[in-house]
Amino acid sequence: MNILGVDLSLTSTGISANGKTGTITTPAKGPERLSIISLAVLDAVIDNSIQLVAIEGYSFASRNSQAHSIGELGGVVRTRLWERNIPYVDIPPTCRAKFATGRGNAAKTEVMSSISAKTGLVFSGKGADDMCDAWILEEMCRTRIGISDYTWSAAQLSALDKVDWGALTSIQTTKENRAL
Repeated sequence: MNILGVDLSLTSTGISANGKTGTITTPAKGPERLSIISLAVLDAVIDNSIQLVAIEGYSFASRNSQAHSIGELGGVVRTRLWERNIPYVDIPPTCRAKFATGRGNAAKTEVMSSISAKTGLVFSGKGADDMCDAWILEEMCRTRIGISDYTWSAAQLSALDKVDWGALTSIQTTKENRAL
């Protein structure tokens, strides 16, 4: 199954497909920026024959002035995916951190360090933490469906229990029905 991990950001949206990561950036502002980023996510879906998108959910504890704008971006991306019948899973930020480190309140640097230590992957440069987060989201789905190349601890795996996997279940049910 081809999965796209997406860590939405107004300045550096991280994406990961088949373990390859990158960022989506634009100097545009306002609705133009929302359109550019959301269309770039759709391009990544098409270019990689994606069957499921894993999106980092909203951080309800955010206190910065960008919370409304990132909410708008999330809404536009989710709407574009929905319009094209592309299933997506929302993964809470605390689940992403717990999967990476065993702790839901781990800092970005701890998350990146833990993933690098576990996998040997190094994320560097502008948007490194966004790419790492996108990779983790993709890996969480891969782990959930049993196609991960890594072994995760019980504490890390417990993060999967807090995710609503309904979209993944519907994909598997559709495949099973086609096989009949």
